[in-house]
Amino acid sequence: MGHSSPARAFLLATALSASPAFAQQQDPAADDTIVVTGRAQQLYRAEEVTSGKLPTDPLESSLSVTTITRELIEDQGARDAQDLYRNISGVSFFSYAGVTARGFRQEEIFYDGLRGDPYAGFAVPQLFNIERVEFLKGPTGMLYGPGAPGGLFNYVTKRPDTAGFSGEVRAIVGNEERYGGSAEINAPLGGDFAARGGVFYEDRGTFRTNAGSRTLIADGGVSYDPGPFTVILQATHYDQELDANRLRGVPVDDNGEFLTDREWNHNEPTDFLNLESDVVQGRIEAEPVAGLTLDATVRYNKATEVQNYHEPRGLFDSDGDGEIDSTIREFRDQQRTEESWSFGGNAVWAQDISATVSNRLLLGFDHFTGDEYFQGRSLRGRNVVTAGLPSPLSLFNPVYGQSDPATYNQGAYTITLTDAERTGFYLLNELTLGDLILVGGIRRDSFRDDASGTVFEDSETTYRAGVVYRVTDEVSLFGQYATSFEPQDASSQDVLAGGPFAPTAGDIFEAGVKTALFGGRIQSSLSAYQIRRTNILQADPLGDVGEDGVDDLLAIGEITSKGIEFDLAADITPDWVLTLAYAYNDTRITENNDGGGFSNNVGDRFANAPEHTLGFWTRYQFPELGLAAALGGDYVSDRISISGQRVDPYMIFDASLIYETGPYRAMLRVDNLFDATYAASGFIDRTGHFPGEPRSVFLELGYSF
Repeated sequence: MGHSSPARAFLLATALSASPAFAQQQDPAADDTIVVTGRAQQLYRAEEVTSGKLPTDPLESSLSVTTITRELIEDQGARDAQDLYRNISGVSFFSYAGVTARGFRQEEIFYDGLRGDPYAGFAVPQLFNIERVEFLKGPTGMLYGPGAPGGLFNYVTKRPDTAGFSGEVRAIVGNEERYGGSAEINAPLGGDFAARGGVFYEDRGTFRTNAGSRTLIADGGVSYDPGPFTVILQATHYDQELDANRLRGVPVDDNGEFLTDREWNHNEPTDFLNLESDVVQGRIEAEPVAGLTLDATVRYNKATEVQNYHEPRGLFDSDGDGEIDSTIREFRDQQRTEESWSFGGNAVWAQDISATVSNRLLLGFDHFTGDEYFQGRSLRGRNVVTAGLPSPLSLFNPVYGQSDPATYNQGAYTITLTDAERTGFYLLNELTLGDLILVGGIRRDSFRDDASGTVFEDSETTYRAGVVYRVTDEVSLFGQYATSFEPQDASSQDVLAGGPFAPTAGDIFEAGVKTALFGGRIQSSLSAYQIRRTNILQADPLGDVGEDGVDDLLAIGEITSKGIEFDLAADITPDWVLTLAYAYNDTRITENNDGGGFSNNVGDRFANAPEHTLGFWTRYQFPELGLAAALGGDYVSDRISISGQRVDPYMIFDASLIYETGPYRAMLRVDNLFDATYAASGFIDRTGHFPGEPRSVFLELGYSF
């Protein structure tokens, strides 16, 4: 969740609705009569789903995709990815940029359909330069290659527009010494050229002791659009400084209760996590002949993340009274540099065969190469203050500065070099026979991993099939089958351990119904699914079978996820809108080695996989006053952590008040309205649960021109 994101998203969506320009349209032929066009349809509904490679109306797609538009992001005042999860049924916070998606831990992030996440390691994607966010649910191997079976995020970036000149400036101030602002401008340059530029900066403390953040994003691009083709060039610089990070959790007991204040921080004030990342991207789109569209994109990314932090390494009782009150700490000095190139291209041939029969054929490829340089060293302290070692830290009366990293005898860095290559070619066909739409696709991937000299390469084939039946123009039935795979970690391919091992595999069966009733004023999706993830590596209960000094592994693990999801966006009245996302999920281990071996499970439950999640956001506007009020909520049922500790259920609320008149806009936002104490996610016992943010307040002022 982070910063009560789901609720925040919920409330902030109310903001834009206060604008009469967005809420309703005037019919000049009807004098003062207001013609309601449906705000949910007008702003929150994506006209096309693009993450399926073939741009498709949602009601004509067999995929389950949640699209969060720019308007909804702004309405909800969302700053980073964690602020959006409430809007996506089946998705909840796991850690940092990772989520639980349909029961599986998922960390795959794409930008404009390509690999190359600029937020290396432990940073969370920011939303300033993002036009919309698409979450494609279920196995996506046929469309995107290797990935987790729960789904993937695709962030679509803002691009220059030749339509006209526009700009906006915003300022924000809030508690925890929060302040910042942004400015962006789009300008036609004449001669089919256009340019866009923007800058975002925010400085804020956080509720964790010593912790704070400073984020800078500078983004720009130019486009050339003479008609037959379009060329877009973009460049973005990211700079993020996080004080007293990397943040772990707060220790809990086995009932999920925090052992100390949620503000407790294991880091020293001098600890930090700093990220710098640069991205350059070029794209060309063309329609050389009627019915044939082409696109090709290249993306370069280089990111460096430097961390100095104190890791909790073991809880203990310092005074012998039988109560855990302190933790041993380990100092870690790390640098991670990632450099990657991504290429992708698609050709789509669309043909109308008759008045009721049409066909679209997609041929595509993508290629990714990524190099990672990691250097790190660590030094573990003791349960007493010892010169030259990290000091222990009390959970209740922490005293910082008792040891100085400059005095640590840390020794030499351990250096790891990792190279990865991914190449895929795919074919997808969509045949429309009146009200029936049939989709089928196949993809062939080859991959190569080199982890400090341990090399593994292989290839894999994935499939997708789908069907849609348009019951009416407002109702459609859909079903899909799809597969996925993930290469095993290169370090696990040791032949002495029984390797090499084939990738893990995933598949899904899903069916449901989608609607856009009453002219789009009630949009909904209801689906049921089953996902299996198989061929998961586990320790061989027999240990070192070959007596070669290396314990063996077995690729026999299986996890099955079953669930039901319901999404709704509705105009209850012309001035009252509601969005709702509910998910039920049951993720269980269905095959193992009879001796455990899964890193993210206890018994037959999978870690951080809630059975129930519910997010809602509702906004009521007073057009004659230029005023709107919103309320949002986020519910996550109980879970277990990786170590098997209970993670309590929680329900939090956010609220906002928005005033908008002409080019001016003001929004007052309160997150975690009732200041609930809760754990957003569980991790391992020595680091505890990730605490949710206490009540926070901010005011945002904006001017558009």
